[in-house]
Amino acid sequence: MSTNLRYARLDRLRGLALVWMAIFHFCFDLSHFNLIQANFYVDSFWTTQRTCILSLFLICAGAGQAVATTQGQTWSRFWRRWAQVAGCALLVSVGSRLMFPESYIYFGVLHGMAVMLLLVRVGAHFRLLKGGGLWPVGLLLVLLPQWIQNPFFDSRATNWVGLITHKPITEDYVPILPWMGVMLWGLAATQWILARHPEWLTDRPSENPSPHGKVALLHPAALLSLLGRWSLTFYMVHQPILIGCLMAWMTLTGRPVP
Repeated sequence: MSTNLRYARLDRLRGLALVWMAIFHFCFDLSHFNLIQANFYVDSFWTTQRTCILSLFLICAGAGQAVATTQGQTWSRFWRRWAQVAGCALLVSVGSRLMFPESYIYFGVLHGMAVMLLLVRVGAHFRLLKGGGLWPVGLLLVLLPQWIQNPFFDSRATNWVGLITHKPITEDYVPILPWMGVMLWGLAATQWILARHPEWLTDRPSENPSPHGKVALLHPAALLSLLGRWSLTFYMVHQPILIGCLMAWMTLTGRPVP
C-alpha cells in the first residue's frame, strides 16, 4: 500500500475538530478579555464541549496511527512526526507561561499526545495493539481514574499519569489516563474499518469538490481536508492570530486590553 495514500474523510473529521476547537478558543479569548461573561472552568456548557473536542482529537490521533501502521510507517518517519508534536508542546508551555504564569500548560493536549503516540507506536511494534481486545482495554483505561486515586499522583512530577485526587491548576490538562483509552478506541475502530471497509474513509466520486482551481479550494469539504492535513500547524498558529486580532481590535476601538 502506498505510504502517500490519504483518507479524505479522516482528514475532514480532523479538520472539523480543528474548526470546533478554534470557535471554542475564540469564545475563551472573548471571556479572557472581558468581552463576554462565561466560566470555562466550571460551566458544563463549556466543559462538555472541551471533553467532546478533545475526544474527537484523540480518536483522530488513534485513527492516524492505525493508518500509519497499516501503511508500514518506519521508525524514522515516526520520530520526525513525534519530534514535531513534542517540540510544539514545548512551545505551548513557553507561550502559556508568558500569558498565564500561575496556570501555564505543562501537560496539555500536545504533551499528552506525544506520550500516548509513543506508547501506541511501541505497542504496535510488538504487535500488542491489535484486534477487538483494544475496546475493553480502552474502557479499562477510561474508567481507571474513577477507581484509583492517590495523593502520590497530585504533584506536577506525577499528575501526568492521571490518577489524581484533585485537578491541578493549569489552563489545559490531558493526562495519560483516561485519555489513552480514547485514543485506543480510535485506533481499534480504524483498524476494523481498514480491514473490512476502507472505502468508508475515502470519497465517493459525487463527494469530490470541483477540480477547477479556486472553486475547489473554497469548497467546504476541501477546506476541512486542508485543515486536517495541516492540523499541527493550524493548532499552533490559530490562538496567536485570534488573540492578536482581538487585541488590535480592542486597541483601535479604545477598549482597555487586560
